[in-house]
Order: sequence, then C-alpha cells, then structure tokens
Amino acid sequence: MIRFALRLAVSGGREAVARLVVIAAAVAIGVGLLLSTLAGINAVAEANDRVLWLNSGSVGNTATADVDPLLWRVHGDYYAGRSIVEVDVAATGPTSPVPPGMSRPPSPGEYYASPALAALVRGVPADRLADRFPGRMTGVLGDAALQSPDSLLAVVGRTPEQLRAMPDARPVTAVADSFPADCRDCPGHGVRGDAMTLILSVVAGALIFPVVMFIGTATRLSAATREQRFAAMRLVGATPRQISVISAVESTLAAAAGTAAGFAVFAALRPVVATVPFTGERFFATDLTLTAVQIAAVAAGVPVAAAVAARLALRRVVVSPLGVSRRVTPRPPKAWRLVPLLAGLAELAWFVGRRPETTDGQTAAYLTGFLVIMLGLVVAGPWLTMAAARAVALRTRRPATLIAVRRLADDPKAGFRAVSGLVLALFVTSATVGIIGTIDVNRGGLSGDPLTRAAVEHGALLDEPPMADSVPERVLADLRAVPGARGLAVVHANPDRIGIEADPARRWAPGLVLCSDLAQIPVVGHCPAGAGVAAVPLYEFLDLQAKTDVEWPAAAIAPESLARLPVQLVYATTDGSTAALERTRTVLTRAFPAQQARTVGDRGSSQQQEMAGWRRLADVVLLTTLPIAGCSLAVGVVAGLSDRRRPFAMLRLTGAPLGLLQRVIALESALPLLVAATVATGTGFLAAQMFLTSQMHYDLVLPGLSFYALSGLALAASLGIIASTLPVLRRITGPEAARNG
Repeated sequence: MIRFALRLAVSGGREAVARLVVIAAAVAIGVGLLLSTLAGINAVAEANDRVLWLNSGSVGNTATADVDPLLWRVHGDYYAGRSIVEVDVAATGPTSPVPPGMSRPPSPGEYYASPALAALVRGVPADRLADRFPGRMTGVLGDAALQSPDSLLAVVGRTPEQLRAMPDARPVTAVADSFPADCRDCPGHGVRGDAMTLILSVVAGALIFPVVMFIGTATRLSAATREQRFAAMRLVGATPRQISVISAVESTLAAAAGTAAGFAVFAALRPVVATVPFTGERFFATDLTLTAVQIAAVAAGVPVAAAVAARLALRRVVVSPLGVSRRVTPRPPKAWRLVPLLAGLAELAWFVGRRPETTDGQTAAYLTGFLVIMLGLVVAGPWLTMAAARAVALRTRRPATLIAVRRLADDPKAGFRAVSGLVLALFVTSATVGIIGTIDVNRGGLSGDPLTRAAVEHGALLDEPPMADSVPERVLADLRAVPGARGLAVVHANPDRIGIEADPARRWAPGLVLCSDLAQIPVVGHCPAGAGVAAVPLYEFLDLQAKTDVEWPAAAIAPESLARLPVQLVYATTDGSTAALERTRTVLTRAFPAQQARTVGDRGSSQQQEMAGWRRLADVVLLTTLPIAGCSLAVGVVAGLSDRRRPFAMLRLTGAPLGLLQRVIALESALPLLVAATVATGTGFLAAQMFLTSQMHYDLVLPGLSFYALSGLALAASLGIIASTLPVLRRITGPEAARNG
C-alpha cells in the first residue's frame, strides 16, 4: 500500500508534481523560519553565557582556590551614545586567574580591547577616547569574552595599589561561568534565569506558533485537494485504513522533502539571522546552532504533523464517503470558543491593582495572560467569522456577497484558517506599540537642548560619599579649554543638610553650588536675586527635563566657605558636538578614574534600555510574523480554491461569469481578514491598557498616524496577496474540473 501511495502521489501528471512542489516549498519556508527562530533562541543563551564572566567580582561569586587573587573592578563608560564596559584588573601573583579572550592579564599600563573598540580607538582622535585608557593597547580580546561582534569592552591593567584604593574593587579567585546566586552588586551583564525565561517565552509564543500554523496550513493543502479522489476510492471499496495510509504517505512525502529543503533554507538564512538584534547587538554566526533534540524534533515532527493534518482533513472521507461527495455542512462553531479569549483578558484584568511583587510573579502573571489571549484569538476566530458572515448576510442582496457570506457561515473554520497568522501579527503589533508609545509619552524625552550637557557624577541619586575633596585647577582649566565648552559648575557635598529646613523629612540633602557657576548652566535652573549659593537636588543635574525656569532656594553658607566642602559633582556643558562632549568626558575620566563620566543623554538611554530591548524584540517579531502571515494567507486562499474547484467549475458551466466567482473568493478572504484585524487590534490595545494600568499606573496613549498607516499598508498587502491568487481560478475551473473533480 505504501508503494502504491508513492506511485499515486507522483503519477498524476504535472498537476500532481506541481502540487507536491508547492507544498514542499511552503513547508521549506516554514521549516527554515522555525529553525532560524530556534537558533536565535539558542544564540541568545550563548551570548548571555559568554558575558557572565563580567560578574566575577560579585559577592555572590563564592568560588575559592589556592591561587593568587586577581583584583577586579567593572565599570561603564560611553562614546557617542554607545556603552563601553571596562574591567580594571591587577594580578597579585603568577597564579592569578585569567579573564577569557586573552592569554594573560594585562600588566599596568596595558589594556586589551574588543575588535569593535579597537577599531573605534584607532578611528577617532586620542583626546576623544584613547586617552581614557592608561598606557597602550597590547592585544585584542577573543570572541570568548564578547557578547557580540559589536561589543565595546576593554580589560585594563592597573597596579594592586591603584585598585585597592577604589572602594568597589574586589579580589577574585575564579572567573565566573554562571550567574551568581547573590547578585546584589552585579554590573548587570548577562540575564538571570527568570528574565531569560521571559525572553524565550515571548519569542517562542510570538514566532514559533505562527510558523507551526503555517506549516500545518501548507501540509493540509495536499489532503484537502484530494478529498474527492479519496471519496471515490472509498466508493469502489477502499477501506478507511487504506485511505489513511495513502493520504499520510502523500502528505508525508511532500513534508519530508520540504523539511530537508528547510534545513538548506536555514543555512542560507543564518548569516541574515545573525544580524537580528535579539539582545540589542548582532550575534556571532557560530552562536546560531541547533541542538540534537531540536534537529530531531523538527526533522521527524514536521512530517508526522503533516500526516496527522492529512488524517484530520480526511476524517469525513473515512466516516462517510457519500457525505463528502454530497458536501455535508460542518457543524457550526459554538460560543464556548470565546472562553479562552475572555479568560486571558480576565487574567490580565485580575492583576489591575494586584500587581505581583516579585519579578517571577510578574512574569507569570503578564506573560501567561498574553499567551492565553493569543491562543484565544485563534480559537475564537471561526466563531467571530461566522457571526460576522451571518450579520452581513442579513443586510446584502448582491449575488457575490451572498454566496461568499453563506459559504463563510457554513464553514467559518476554513475561512478563518487563511488569516489566522495575521491575527497574531496584528495583536502583537498593537499591544507592543501601545505599551512602548505610552511609556515614551509618560517618561518623556530629553528637553532643553539636552545634548549640550555632559557631567561626571558619583552618588547623584543617593546619599553616598563625595567623589573628591576638591577639583584641581588644572582640570578646570582643561575643561574650559575644550573647543566647544560652554559652562562649568562644581557641586559640593552638603554634610550639614543646609537648605532643607522647609522639608526636614527629605531623605537626601541637596548639593551646594555657586550662583556664579549656576548662571553658566541655565538649563539646570537659577538662583534667587542676590544669592551667592544655591541648594539644588543632585539628581536635577542629570534630569531628562530642563529646569530653565526653576528658581532654587538660596543656601545659608558663604561662597568662600563652599570651597572647603568636598565635591559631589562636576557639571560641564558644551555646544553639543560629539567632539566637545567626548573630549570633556575624557578630561573628567582621566581626572576621576573611580567615577563615571556620562551625559544626560546617556542617563536617558540607560533609563529606557529595557524598553529599547523590548522595542527591538518587537521589531523582530513583527518583521518575522508578517511575512509568515502573508505566506499563510496565500496558501490558505489557494487551498480554498482547490477545495472548491468542482463547484466553481459547475457554476461556470451554468453561466456564472468568472468575475462573479473571483469576487466571491475575494469577499470570502477579505471579510475574515477585516474581522480579524479589528478584533486583534482592539484586543491588543485592551491588553496593553490593562498591563500599563497594573504595572505602571499609566493610561494607554493611542499611537499616532504612522501606526494606522502601517496597519493599513499591511492590510493592503494582504488584499494584494488575495488578489494575486484570483487568476488561478480561471485555470482550475475549466470543464475538465467539473468532469473529473
């Protein structure tokens, strides 16, 4: 029987071969995307593991050994908005551990740089970047130390005396290779298990699910187009088991060929996927690997799924061949299909005002809700399609519209199946855009000519020790000598809590700054008339919003006494050019190596780094799901045409014009598409509103015209895909289809 099924699959002439080729090609695309998604998930984990060594100085890294400790300090820097990670090390003996990517720890006056940082150092003037690193570049870090080819990372050699003088330096006896259990002081490199679970779940739910649906749609095409043929075989004596074997062999043959081709598609896509910023940066191509379990699951699972899909598609043939020949109307979907969708929305609504306190709890609450909603949209789709079709049928008298909506009302599952991929794409789009856009509006952007501000700070947001006893005059002169320098202010510590008499409950004392200095940087605010010293909260110097119109209270301290107080902050403004900002940053970094020099723009970027990561992930999801949805739509429409080639051929023989039939097909596809777009978009906004209210106490801000223009473009492209399949109708509804259907 298997040999007969194989011969039957390829002996039906060019049409049979073409059908197998189309199915194999569709499966190949789906498998290629599925493998790329799995490899991308693996690459995230690989890149994460390679930077866990940066957490070696954490108190949670309790590894000990009979070796000379390596003094260790990790801190950050920036260049033109790009983050730089610096690791200061000092070997205390010959057995000190060696960080990955190098053969030995750098000696004092030496440093290793990542390839991207090395190229940047060589490409810009030394006073903008290279002068921040002591000594000379002695080597380039290997890939084992880097998260991405674009990572900017330096390992700088210091003397043990220099590092012992820095309060955040620690001895390390082993380089970390896992995330420490106690990571209160980790520098934030790598991703904890709960966060990684969140990333993988989002990617899996938003990418793998549509791909699997696409593969199922493609493999079902073979079975659906042969229902009539198998029904005829049943009428002449074929048993249900024989029909099942034949259908399974035919579908499995095409799916197996497509699966093999899908691995080739993945190999071709691998260099492209490596450029997708899942974590904000490119991957190394070697990170995009597949596990043996994943390879086996895809290689065996897709053909098996094709056989199962064929079996389900032909269940009416097995039960009753006459029923198929007479086209028994499927049972209409029941209203219970709305339950999963409503359950997902109810789950998100429950946590409004009841936000879990822990990260794990929030992940479980919100991620579960969104995934259940995605599943609910797919489950509820047929019922919604049926309801919309029945509503339209009551209000139309046009022949094409009546035929289309009656067909949808009789078999809404088939009508919705073609657009199910778009449901997920539109839901993800609307929810993501709504959440990110609302956060952008509420947190605000930089204002008041923010790019002209640069500062070095230590403890600006907390009541921490001062950064220095004083600022050398040479440093002040160097700052003023930077081409493009504008204003300069030295903010002093306030140990006596001067200026908070009106608010004694305030936790942190404001910084004290000369009014003459404050006048040079009006973007931060100004003094009262006649005042000599102002009391300004330290965080205001790095706030995203300008304070030009704010008048700060005068401080009861003489200007000459201010110079004897320690320095908490040095604040310098420039003309906003990259050269001026980075030269200023270099002067401050060399003068205060234990501190971090950063611009207001850097702080704004850091505050929204997590949101930017979700935006990048959303872009990946959208750029992947929309093409998948388009492919699913095309395959679904073609499947619908093939399913009804004989009824359409009979209509053409009775005089129905081809244009009428084309309008029927267009309406059958367009109505579920519009219903899905409306429901998915509205559900996405509703889910975003509940998430924002629960997590951040924000009200949803609807997106601008660009979102609706993009959505309209996606719908127009989908309608174009539908239109592109209509010419097939002329070829497949000829007289021979009515005779041999």
